[in-house]
Amino acid sequence: MLHLATPLGILTLLQRYHIETSGKKCVILGRSNIVGKPMAQLMMQKQYGDATVTVCHSHSATLKEECREADIIIAAIGRPDFVTADMVKEGAVVIDVGTTRVPDASRKSGFRLNGDVKFDEVAPKCSFITLCRAVSAQ
Repeated sequence: MLHLATPLGILTLLQRYHIETSGKKCVILGRSNIVGKPMAQLMMQKQYGDATVTVCHSHSATLKEECREADIIIAAIGRPDFVTADMVKEGAVVIDVGTTRVPDASRKSGFRLNGDVKFDEVAPKCSFITLCRAVSAQ
């Protein structure tokens, strides 16, 4: 069963900020039924993304090369700080939907949520980037 809430949210974000997707190369990191697969389907459809889509996962042989060629990267791979600056071309759009629990002794809960993109390193290269700063219990 495919879910559409997160992918539709991503499409809404792209439309809201007038980010052109038609004819662009979009790399989706992650092949889950929740984000990866439905996002790929939507981005390929003419009425939604109309993009050229490549789906990669953590064992893809040419993952870094694919990302370096991407106009749009959607990171949903489930690995904190996986996407680094050397994987992103200048002017790319990067959307981070990763939410992985990582230990954080400064929080009452003992953890925080971390995205898949190393934001501080990647942001200077991007034309647009999302910031994954999910709130967890203090």
